[in-house]
Amino acid sequence: MSHIKTRWADSVNIENPLSEYPRPQLVRNDWQCLNGKFDFTVTGKTEDIPENFDDEIIVPFAPESYLSGLEKTIEPDDYMWYRKKFILDDCFEGKRCILHFEAVDWRCMVYINGKPVGTHQGGYIPFSFDITNHLREGFNELVVRVFDPTETGWQDRGKQVRKSTGFWYTATSGIWQTVWLEPVAEKHIDNIRLTPDIDNSAIRIETIVSDAENTQLRTIIKDGDTIVFAGKISADETVKLKNVKLWSPEDPFLYDIVIALCDDDENILDAVSSYFGMRKFSIGYDDRAIPRLFLNNKPYFQTGLLDQGYWPDGGMTPPCDEAMIFDIKEMKNLGFNMLRKHIKIEPRRWYYHCDKLGMIVWQDMVCGAKKIDMFFVGVLPNMFIRNVSDKHYNWFGVDNEECREEHEKATFETIEHLYNCTSIGCWVPFNESWGQFDAKRIGEAVKRVDPTRIVDHASGWHDQKGPELKSVHQYILPFIPPKGDGRPLVLSEFGGYSRIIENHVWNREKSFGYVMYKTKETLTKAYKKLFEKQIIPNIKKGLSATVYTQVSDVEFEVNGIYTYDRELLKIDADTIREINAKLKY
Repeated sequence: MSHIKTRWADSVNIENPLSEYPRPQLVRNDWQCLNGKFDFTVTGKTEDIPENFDDEIIVPFAPESYLSGLEKTIEPDDYMWYRKKFILDDCFEGKRCILHFEAVDWRCMVYINGKPVGTHQGGYIPFSFDITNHLREGFNELVVRVFDPTETGWQDRGKQVRKSTGFWYTATSGIWQTVWLEPVAEKHIDNIRLTPDIDNSAIRIETIVSDAENTQLRTIIKDGDTIVFAGKISADETVKLKNVKLWSPEDPFLYDIVIALCDDDENILDAVSSYFGMRKFSIGYDDRAIPRLFLNNKPYFQTGLLDQGYWPDGGMTPPCDEAMIFDIKEMKNLGFNMLRKHIKIEPRRWYYHCDKLGMIVWQDMVCGAKKIDMFFVGVLPNMFIRNVSDKHYNWFGVDNEECREEHEKATFETIEHLYNCTSIGCWVPFNESWGQFDAKRIGEAVKRVDPTRIVDHASGWHDQKGPELKSVHQYILPFIPPKGDGRPLVLSEFGGYSRIIENHVWNREKSFGYVMYKTKETLTKAYKKLFEKQIIPNIKKGLSATVYTQVSDVEFEVNGIYTYDRELLKIDADTIREINAKLKY
């Protein structure tokens, strides 16, 4: 296994890594981070908590990763066991205690002091348990058992495999995002939902509380230090705003909001803070009646990059908050205004940074399937054999009904999970037919559930004529725009031009790329030619967004504009900026 790593790896605090507040979209003042050293062991499929834990792991890094301290492959019949002893901080006095897991891949059982408190299935969505009644004075013991079959199962897993090769990446098993504790009052706010409406200069505020009896809600909305609204609200309230400031990549303005749950005497029982941006993603027509992507009721070309979200030292887990910020800032500095988050869900802080920094996000759903037939989903489409009906479940590897049900459930859980993220402008239920099924029906359902975002129902190959984009991928052969069909045309993957740089590559001998270049000069020249010949001329013909592959190299893939360790930009920066400046309607 390669030991290439990022500049941040050696400064990771193994006692308390990734210790920033994990849920910026719903903040309470008090919390306790459990990240850091856990006892760890791997057993066969036994239900009994092991007596001996023979390893130590750094959570939240997966056991396969360098930063976990283990670099251990997990097999399909393994059970992973984690154990940590903790003492509650003083802020939990008189409060309920909620145990949060930001992500655990895949199926887990959680124990407190030897007693089971709950189970969860799904590798990318946060979950929590109220563990108050299982706690005791002094030390408490948390144990987590995890099972993850990776590519031998049917579950949503993205590009994870036990033995990485080509564009399949090292698995991320077990706990891979922050574990934390939160004190809450007996009556408290469970969740909020914020929906901007720029056409009516309003924000809809939906508040879910644990027990609403004899309570009231109050809110304050601020523009910086200026209060723009303060008052009592209902559980579903629409608040009008004056002189609305809009959010965009050029000016990512965010309003701050505090919501308090009070008793009838206006004593505060619970309070949470959040933020929102006033923005609108929609589809409209330009002055030549060509369908276009709009932002805030104006045509807006989105120039983006495919973003896999992998790290050479942390796997799917970034080494630190600064690393996530680096990727977003650097791409924005190069003139990109969009990232397509590719079949992975990031920690909530990543979306917070996109909201704050001004980066539009196209969010893929994580794919699963019994088996991906690369000839069917890779070779044939590149030969323009596309638009096969996704009712042929067995062709798409989803003849398992449980697989289909789980993916559809996870799709809508993802939307609910990320709903308040201002920067998300597009949901992508399926990518290149990997585990694709009923894409038109699911795309339509996604649009009903969240009409505030664009839907790309089938990114890439097998278009089912669903909402809302004509989404094309093109590698190797030249891009020729298809005939218009009333939907905006987006080139949602292309390019992938590759270059190996010694001492910054995962594996020199097994590196993979569609078209290889030996120098920065030749790669830059090819990149410029690609855009000048195939992209810029087609904007006037209807092209409305582009997604170049990709932000960085990932393991054997060497087609990033950055090396995998984020040390070197492989294409001339001024050329990238010059090209992006020309990508306009």
